[in-house]
Amino acid sequence: MRPRTLALLALGLALAGLAAAVLIATVLSPRIGIVDAGAPGEAPPAPRWAAPAALPPAAAAPTRAGVAGLVDPAWVAAVAAESGIPERALAAYAGAAIAKNVERPDCLLGWNTLAGIGWVESRHGSFGGASIADDGTVSPPIIGIALDGATTALITDTDAGAIDGDAEFDRAVGPLQFIPGSWANWYVDASGDGVTDPHNIDDAALAAANYLCRAVPTLGDEASWRAGIAAYNADGAYLDAVAEASLRYAAAAPSTGG
Repeated sequence: MRPRTLALLALGLALAGLAAAVLIATVLSPRIGIVDAGAPGEAPPAPRWAAPAALPPAAAAPTRAGVAGLVDPAWVAAVAAESGIPERALAAYAGAAIAKNVERPDCLLGWNTLAGIGWVESRHGSFGGASIADDGTVSPPIIGIALDGATTALITDTDAGAIDGDAEFDRAVGPLQFIPGSWANWYVDASGDGVTDPHNIDDAALAAANYLCRAVPTLGDEASWRAGIAAYNADGAYLDAVAEASLRYAAAAPSTGG
């Protein structure tokens, strides 16, 4: 199915759209295995969900092509310094949230939820020594383990290895860890470079935003938020880790977007 055009109303940003599909909800553990086990001993109860943080303030004028240019750069710099999220990753999460809230304000997607997922999936594109370039490309590419059924769902190859380099089994790829079959349906050019790339933090962040808002009608209450994150990855430890990170990041930001 081909992308459709997504008009960002007054923001005037055209983005390639998405078709319905499913991310790998049945993976039994995080795809690159970096959910923290936590310290030994009795731990406090894990948070159940993360309410959406206030929408970031929009830039007075787009500062660059794509979603990363939609957010106020001063907000990005301040929240990045407080939260530890790399500025380039934060601009992608915040810009994707702004874009999605223009199209689907009822979804109540918080930038902090995208940031929580980005932390758990790839440490914001830094797993394995990777880093995010100014254009949003993560390199070296972050490739997950083979989904061969041993400790994960069994997903045989769907892309002839074109995206993940594996012609036998699929592997999750990029900073938001899309599998090739799902990326083929959710792909979007959110960076404005004319290319749809799961290894680009802008493209991956907006694709994840669209998926979450298709999975559930709203992310504004506990049950719906947990259902949305479970659709992304159903592992209980994964949900807890995303909730904890999302709450931590929300606390690092101003209480209002304006």
